[in-house]
Amino acid sequence: MPIDRIHQLSDCGVFRDFSWPTDLSDLGRYNLVYGWNGTGKTTLSRVFRALELRRTPPLGKAEFRINGGNVRGEDFPQSTLPIRVFNRDFIHESVFPVGGRDVPPIFVVGKESVEKQKEADRVKAERNVKHEELGAAQRARGQADRDFDKHCIDRAKVIKDTLQKTGSAYNNYNKTDFQGRAQQMAADGDAASHRLSEEQRERLLAQHQATLKPKVSEVTYQVPALQVLADQVAELLRTTVVSSAIQALKDDSALADWVRHGLGLHKDRRSDKCRFCEQPLPAGRLGELEAHFNAEYERFLKRIDEQIRALETANAQAAQVRVPNRAELYDDLGAAFDSSGEAFRQVIDAVRKYLAVLVENLKRKTSEPFAALSLSEAVPTADAASIDRLNEVVRLHNQACDDFARLVKEARDRLALAIIAETLEEFVRLRDAVQAATTAIGPIEAEIKRLTAEVERLEREIREHRRPAEELNEDLKRYLGHGDLQLTIKDNGYTITRNGVPADMLSEGEMSAIALLYFLKSLEDRTFDKPNGTVVLDDPVSSLDGNALFLAFGLIRERTKGVGQLMLLTHDFALFRQVRNWFHYLPGQRKNDVAQRPARFFMLECVSRNGQRTSTLRWVDSLLEQYESEYHFLFASVYRIWSAPPATSIADYYHVPNMARRVLEAFLAFKLPQASGELHNALQLVSFDESKKSRVLRFLHTQSHGADLDPGHDPTVLGECRAVLEDLLALMQSLDDGHFSAMVRLVNQTPTES
Repeated sequence: MPIDRIHQLSDCGVFRDFSWPTDLSDLGRYNLVYGWNGTGKTTLSRVFRALELRRTPPLGKAEFRINGGNVRGEDFPQSTLPIRVFNRDFIHESVFPVGGRDVPPIFVVGKESVEKQKEADRVKAERNVKHEELGAAQRARGQADRDFDKHCIDRAKVIKDTLQKTGSAYNNYNKTDFQGRAQQMAADGDAASHRLSEEQRERLLAQHQATLKPKVSEVTYQVPALQVLADQVAELLRTTVVSSAIQALKDDSALADWVRHGLGLHKDRRSDKCRFCEQPLPAGRLGELEAHFNAEYERFLKRIDEQIRALETANAQAAQVRVPNRAELYDDLGAAFDSSGEAFRQVIDAVRKYLAVLVENLKRKTSEPFAALSLSEAVPTADAASIDRLNEVVRLHNQACDDFARLVKEARDRLALAIIAETLEEFVRLRDAVQAATTAIGPIEAEIKRLTAEVERLEREIREHRRPAEELNEDLKRYLGHGDLQLTIKDNGYTITRNGVPADMLSEGEMSAIALLYFLKSLEDRTFDKPNGTVVLDDPVSSLDGNALFLAFGLIRERTKGVGQLMLLTHDFALFRQVRNWFHYLPGQRKNDVAQRPARFFMLECVSRNGQRTSTLRWVDSLLEQYESEYHFLFASVYRIWSAPPATSIADYYHVPNMARRVLEAFLAFKLPQASGELHNALQLVSFDESKKSRVLRFLHTQSHGADLDPGHDPTVLGECRAVLEDLLALMQSLDDGHFSAMVRLVNQTPTES
């Protein structure tokens, strides 16, 4: 069978969590489903209609087993099962659409159009091949698009991650930015010029990461003329003092120095005693010493002292020279600073060391003023230009401070271009692949368009929906007993007229008749594969009187001949009985194995699970299948509820008042044919306990007017359901014990399922 079973329904209306019962055989070719209003017939038909329209069901989850395989609701759009569904949605969308659109036409193929139909089918097959080619080409383009898009996204992310920083224009860099610049670079062909060496990259990265720093002062220092100083010191070292030298002092420089200072102290204090031993100085001793330390000697030592101070001052100035700290400069200038700074520091060190050497030589000379000394240390080479190189780095730093924003932007732009240039060849390859895949689609689409135009031309020549309209009008005339209502051809559809003018204010019966006849006629439409298709009818005789019902049944039976699978859902017992009798006489229906029979009889019923009302499917009650009256089934249902253990949920009793009311009405109508109208009037003629009659009547009136409890009523009244049923059954037994006992025996000996 096309549809094997309704495998699962979850949260679909009243179907909370439905799974196909294990004790049910699969659907047959012919299927009759009986269920009262509110048991889920409309929900089922809407799920079937979603399958017909190739749509995902609007509510919950659904899963069918079709031709041996499970098809989930989300896969309905890909289903190929031919199916037609008659329900209220079909009527509102196709026959009496909102907005007053015309009824869609029904197309059939006449004998004269057979050859054209074959040609149309051939062109359609060729178009299907092209559609497959188009699908493959579109998938190829989709993959090319995804590959290209991924490349652009990934490379844009690399640029963004690399150059992201507060205030950076690259903080929001995306694939569009990357793609636009890469396209321009590819067009310009200048990728090579944007590539960077590792050293360049590191320098630019440092510049990108830099923060604005203060300016740095240049180094102000003049390297002394070391050669001139060396010559001056050498000349002093060679000079000797001429005096009446005291040999002991001449030979002992330390003693001479000590005596010289002591002579000064004695002269300044006008002392004639030795300040050391307090003994009187020998006569003439001071004169001898003054002769030794004469004026020339003093002038010479003074020259040496002045030269030493000058050299020490120069040394102190060199020591005070401040070289900037590397951290004060931008990182990209670090290498140049390290080189020039080190060279300058070496110059300073060499100058200071040599000045110290000169000072040491002069100090040695002060101890040996009467000896000619020489300067053995060579004058060091001092790179005086190193200070200029160092100051050039400082000037670059200061210029960078002035141009900070521009330089940082240029560094980031160069880095971004370098990243683009690295993979530009891959970008071009992926871009060209997208263009090639896109180009391949055009000719296929053009061919499909040509083939579609050819199909439309052939179908315009084939199309003939006048004959179905005429046949529908004959059906309407026979069905309604008059020819006032007609389907008139209008453009590419039908319009409904009454006596030649557009019809409005159609009665429920007229709308039901037109909708059903139109649906049954549409099964002959050439777009429907009838032998392999499934037809679902949901309450097709709603609002029809008894005479129309029999005619509708005859048309259903006639027009569904040859259909692959039929499913009819109804709450109307009269239609149920007609279809049941039809199915009972189908060839093979009397086989013992239910799975071998062509027809299946099911029943929808609501039960309570976990305090919620939910619908399930089971075999039809044997009383419905075997007897010609719905009364048998209703009596059995009421009796079984009364005799069963109390339900765990009040919700289990929601449907009982309606059933009990119909049982009592049918029973009293037969037993008291003279009583008409309200149930109250009939009960007045029954001799029974008045308080019990009142309780039964109150219960039925209060609780049996809808599928759900009226908000104004107390739901706890349902708690007395079984007690009321006991009173109702007792009333029936008191009025006709023989009938009551026979019905009880029938219930007790009849299985509840078949």
